[in-house]
Amino acid sequence: MSYQEEDMDYAAGDYEMGEVDENMYFAGRIMGETESDEEDEDDYDHLDNKITDTSAAEARRGKDIQGIPWERLSISREKYRQTRLEQYKNYENIPQSGEGSEKECKPTRKGGVYYEFWQNTRSVRSTILHFQLRNLVWSTSKHDVYLMSHYSIIHWSSLSSKKTEVLNVSGHVAPCEKHPGSLLEGFTQTQVSTMAVRDNLLIAGGFQGELICKYLDRPGITFCTKTTYDDNAITNAIEIYDSSSGAVHFMASNNDCGVRDFDMERFQLIKHFTYPWPVNHTSLSPDGKVIVIVGDNPDGMLVDSQTGKTVMHLRGHLDFSFASAWHPNGHIFATGNQDKTCRIWDARNLSKPVSVLKGNLGAIRSIRFTSDGQFMAMAEPADFVHVYDVKNGFEKEQEIDFFGEISGLSFSPDTDSLFIGVWDRTYGSLFQYNRCRNYSYIDTLV
Repeated sequence: MSYQEEDMDYAAGDYEMGEVDENMYFAGRIMGETESDEEDEDDYDHLDNKITDTSAAEARRGKDIQGIPWERLSISREKYRQTRLEQYKNYENIPQSGEGSEKECKPTRKGGVYYEFWQNTRSVRSTILHFQLRNLVWSTSKHDVYLMSHYSIIHWSSLSSKKTEVLNVSGHVAPCEKHPGSLLEGFTQTQVSTMAVRDNLLIAGGFQGELICKYLDRPGITFCTKTTYDDNAITNAIEIYDSSSGAVHFMASNNDCGVRDFDMERFQLIKHFTYPWPVNHTSLSPDGKVIVIVGDNPDGMLVDSQTGKTVMHLRGHLDFSFASAWHPNGHIFATGNQDKTCRIWDARNLSKPVSVLKGNLGAIRSIRFTSDGQFMAMAEPADFVHVYDVKNGFEKEQEIDFFGEISGLSFSPDTDSLFIGVWDRTYGSLFQYNRCRNYSYIDTLV
């Protein structure tokens, strides 16, 4: 992952909300600016319209899902979409990687309807700290989602429409339990770069190698540790999983080129593998035998989970990768790259990808499969989430289209809901889409 001073200031590139027209509502939206002083005025757009949530019923009646009053703006939605497609600057570490990958991409049919818009909630402001790291939204049920909002990790219940702060890292945080290896002095002003939530366990990773572990059903913080004191210490990704013994573990990918495996039963570092380049994301196979490792190299790797040794190189991407995910069948997995592609691989034959899927604007920064293996969602840095019909060979997709940077996406474990975090000073929000069910027996009666 890029680690330059301008990243901290969110310099131009991957995330400007548009330089189309200074009078446009998006003009000059740049990540990293504090919003706390402007929270009240940001409830209004630049035309002083009160911005409200949008329900499925309102969307069916023609309201914009983000509440953008296109009829009062000097540009239509279609024209602004075209301008975004033409002007959005994809961040590349290897020049022209996006153009270079185009010839390999498989054309997909659009028009799939797998998840339908349910609600857009503006009281939940999803935020991003590092422009390349977009795993900041995690669902634990079809009604429950956790996300980063400034210095807080918050829980949102779509059932009760209530927002609750779960962890605030703006000041000092320290563990309230004593475990060997835990930093009892804790951390101050942690900048959360990534997070993961599964069942009752929340783990936040920080810019300086911090790891903060909290059980959602217990008060306080359980465990704090620092993966490394290296200068280049950003925690890029976290994956929580069950080991073969049944113990809960998590794997942390770090910019210091390390992958570390922690046992959460004993709160101990169990394994530490080192690679030739910064590791941006890992995914453990469903059988626990191999790990997909991607990072600051066009080639990814499949490695043995016990030894960390390379089993096979993954060759095909043209830039650095930031996303990976396994299909529950344990054969298929996907990798997402700054060359604007998601590549689908079959672990039984890794000579070339099964499929190469293309984004519209930029890098593929987050990938998720549904737990039943029916669908895969991939998120670009902004504006587009693509949902593919996996069972039919990724040939058809649903394109979810909006305006704003994407902080993360997450299917609920039961596959019923899809949550998408959108960062924008004015229109930042949380989308919920619900799975469409085909009740064919009803159709036969109509």
